[in-house]
Amino acid sequence: MTETNQAANNEPSKSGSNLLSIISFVLAAVAVVFIPILFGGAAIITAAVGITRKERLSKIALIVAIVATIAGFVLGALVLSASA
Repeated sequence: MTETNQAANNEPSKSGSNLLSIISFVLAAVAVVFIPILFGGAAIITAAVGITRKERLSKIALIVAIVATIAGFVLGALVLSASA
């Protein structure tokens, strides 16, 4: 291998795929209505990994994941307080 090929292989390249970001959006949506600590945490971690892989939508996915997790906790608290 030449030095240019080795340098190119060591650098993280911009991903043409937004797979992790899309998975994060789906997990965030689930976190709003079902177990926000589990699905919200998974959405945040998935978006963070997407950021390290330089996916285009990953920063937006991280913000959505955080907001959805908080919304899930608030919604859960409202449901529990209304039923008590």
